[in-house]
Amino acid sequence: MGMFSTILAKLGFGSDKVEAAKPAAEAVAQAAAPAQEAAAPAVQAISEVDVVAKLAALASAHAEKLNWKVSIVDLMKLLGLDSSLAARKELAKELGCPAEKMEESAQMNMWLHKTVLQKLAQNGGNIPAELL
Repeated sequence: MGMFSTILAKLGFGSDKVEAAKPAAEAVAQAAAPAQEAAAPAVQAISEVDVVAKLAALASAHAEKLNWKVSIVDLMKLLGLDSSLAARKELAKELGCPAEKMEESAQMNMWLHKTVLQKLAQNGGNIPAELL
């Protein structure tokens, strides 16, 4: 998925977690095969990534005081990513930001921050409800 995959990787999400939405039929077929029975639970399980702890640790070690809990720019900086408007627009397009929000950077930034946190939660990240 491009930039979002980079965010996942920097936070310690494995490639199996990115593809967590595999078809159910594939999981059933794997579980039914006698030789693969032992591997089936590993495919179905998504281990939780402690996103908040990782970001808090990065923030405490960072030279700048970054408010990653509300700012997509600070979140991207904390992860060592390009946080320019062009990079944020690229990430917003990748995640399906509505066109009307893309026209105003403040609206796009708020949508993008919330969406990134939601996507992290969907991929096994432990994002507190108050951040979603």
